[in-house]
Amino acid sequence: MRVSELSQATGVPVATIKYYLREGLLPRGETTTSPNQASYGDEHVTRLRLIRSLLDVGGLSVATVRDVLGAVDDPGTSLHDVLGRTVGTVTAGGADPVDEHHARARTRLDGVLADRGWQVGPEAPAREAAVSALATIYRLGLENLDPLAEVYASAAEQVAEADLGSVVRVADRDRRVQTALVGTVVGDALFAALRRMAQEHMSAKHFPPARDQEQR
Repeated sequence: MRVSELSQATGVPVATIKYYLREGLLPRGETTTSPNQASYGDEHVTRLRLIRSLLDVGGLSVATVRDVLGAVDDPGTSLHDVLGRTVGTVTAGGADPVDEHHARARTRLDGVLADRGWQVGPEAPAREAAVSALATIYRLGLENLDPLAEVYASAAEQVAEADLGSVVRVADRDRRVQTALVGTVVGDALFAALRRMAQEHMSAKHFPPARDQEQR
C-alpha cells in the first residue's frame, strides 16, 4: 500500500507518518518503480499502532520510543534487556535530595527487597524512584503510609507474575517482545486507571456521600 493508504488504515496523518520515518521510528517501505513512492505492508500498520500506543497511552517521548524500538529491532538484544530499557525509560525521574529521609528510605526499601528475595540491580531507575517516593513520605511526616511498602510490593509481585505469564505464552520472538513492551508501558496506564476506580469504590464504601446517608 502507498503512504496515503497506510494513513487511511491506521488513522495516522501522512505528515506524521513521514515524521516517524525521518525519526527512525517507522521502517522505510519497499521501493517501487516510481522514485518518489514506497510500498508499505501489514508490518507497517502494526508498527504504527505500536508507536501510537507508546506515545499516546504510554506517554513516552519520541526519543524514548526510538530508543526502545531500536532494542526491539535488534535480534541480538535479549527480552530481559528490552524490558530493562523500557522500565528504565518509564521510571526515570528527577534527582531526590540526599538527606536523612533519603537514607532512611533506601534502608527501608533494601529491607523490603531482601525480605522478598527480589533480584534488582543497585542502579535500577525503578529502585531510585521507589526510594524517592518513600523519602517524600518521610519528609511529610506521613509515617502511617510506611506499611504500604509491603502491601504494594506484594501486589506488584502478583501483577509482575501475570505480566510475564502473558509473555512466556507467546512463541514468536517479535510478538513476545511487543507483548512485553506494551504490557509494561500501556499496562502501567491501565493499572493506574483501575487503581483510581478501586479507590473511588472504596471511598464510597468507607465514606458514603451525604446523599446516600440521607437516604438511609
